[in-house]
Amino acid sequence: MSTPLPQADIDLEIAAIRAAREGAQAHHPDRDYAPYRSTALRHPKQPLVPLKDPEAAELTGPVFGVTDVTALDADLTRQHLGEPMGERITVHGRVFDRHGRPVRGQLVEIWQANAAGRYPHQRDDHPAPLDPNFTGVGRCLTDDDGGYAFTTIKPGAYPWRNHLNAWRPAHIHFSVFGTAFTQRLVTQMYFPGDPLFPYDPILNSVTDERARQRLVAAYDHDLSKPEWSLGYRWDIVLDGPAATWMEEGR
Repeated sequence: MSTPLPQADIDLEIAAIRAAREGAQAHHPDRDYAPYRSTALRHPKQPLVPLKDPEAAELTGPVFGVTDVTALDADLTRQHLGEPMGERITVHGRVFDRHGRPVRGQLVEIWQANAAGRYPHQRDDHPAPLDPNFTGVGRCLTDDDGGYAFTTIKPGAYPWRNHLNAWRPAHIHFSVFGTAFTQRLVTQMYFPGDPLFPYDPILNSVTDERARQRLVAAYDHDLSKPEWSLGYRWDIVLDGPAATWMEEGR
């Protein structure tokens, strides 16, 4: 196994890629973005295999209905007997299509680390405390205006071993299922003013500055609830020139 690079070397790689693409509009982040080391193992190296029967995936894949999602699913602070630790937040937004029309009845899922930057997963051995009152997963259906809303805890930053002293900025993972299970798109929402932004290869794999900014939520004081939570707004555009950038493309 090769020796992990220091942050300074990763910074130079990010800067070199950004300089080489200055002025160019990127339509998609590179799947083999070198500063994000594991993309070398993850990105496809062979042509895609066409499905002989695309509808078969829909006939055998998971399904859900309105009765499968409850109001409790969208409040990650009420899923256990006690109160979770950390800064309570509410995240609101709308899901739009390329023409600015609301996308109704879409399953939106989130998952995240707790306030200490720890996931309740057996592979997460980060020596930060687990929270017995916070699992970090939620879901809801968009309403007639394409709106969604979650109450949760602001996640903490965490180390991820991409390179020496590598830390991920605080973020929440989002999943939108579209109109069929095979249309699932996954992305991440970040918080404004995070000092870790310049050091994160995952965020910087989106080389278009305007696209990176669309991954950052906006603090919205009107969404903050008195004596309860701070409010953030983050809209998702599924396609078109203002699309939210996705881990697997638009």
